Amino acid sequence: MRIGFQILISSLTGVTGNQVLYFVGLKYSTATIACALTNLLPAFTIVLAVLFRQEYLRMKTKSGIAKVLGTVLSVGGALLLSFYHGKALNLGESIIHWGYADRTESTTSSSSSEKNLLLGPIAVIVSSLVWAIWFIIQADMSKSFPAPYTSSLYMCLLGSIQCVAIALCFEHNVSAWSLDNTMRLTSALYAGIISTGLTYVLLSWTIDRKGPLYVSVFSPLLLVITAVVSWALLHEKLYVGTVCPDNFRALFCFVGKEQRDGSERGKSRDGHRNNQG
Repeated sequence: MRIGFQILISSLTGVTGNQVLYFVGLKYSTATIACALTNLLPAFTIVLAVLFRQEYLRMKTKSGIAKVLGTVLSVGGALLLSFYHGKALNLGESIIHWGYADRTESTTSSSSSEKNLLLGPIAVIVSSLVWAIWFIIQADMSKSFPAPYTSSLYMCLLGSIQCVAIALCFEHNVSAWSLDNTMRLTSALYAGIISTGLTYVLLSWTIDRKGPLYVSVFSPLLLVITAVVSWALLHEKLYVGTVCPDNFRALFCFVGKEQRDGSERGKSRDGHRNNQG
């Protein structure tokens, strides 16, 4: 009963709440703002993990200092570099030509009037918060139900039902549900198979092994990956700020010191399972 309730809450936070709120925030803000505010995830996660006693800072130890310093640097650096780009890198234009990007450029510029710089950022911030809550729930559930593949299956199934129910409440136009467009079909398949199915399985497995904070601290890499993909497919400029190594130094600072804690958690978890067996 307890496992079923945790899976239900996981679907409401990790799948439905996180994705719906993020897409709403992306619609009413900009990609830069959405990407920047998503990097609040490590800050939310470390606060919740400490409150629920899943992480211990131990500020008098090097490991504790590294956790706080790594989180502050990764979040602060990502937020700063999202708005301060620096000089453009002279890499030339990408050899990849995507006609769909050219066709949607005019549509994107014409829809700028829909932006709401209050509603959009708030939705993205709440999205990061509920995603951090999912990290905490997943870490707790992995102790009593260490089956990341099964739990991800049930979670995604419930999340799909919840998202359909929400869509039915707000979208009554039949044409909006059509997948006859190639890009719609590709986006739906990618979002379902890669962005949701594969991603949540890997996240659940890693949280089980390393803990919630270890996973969340990698979120600033989203800014770098997004910038590179945007340069390659959308022909956007690549700036020094988005590939600045500060975020990587913060990650290595945190991950290096986290290895010892992660090894201790892994030994403790394996010993606990052996005792149960």
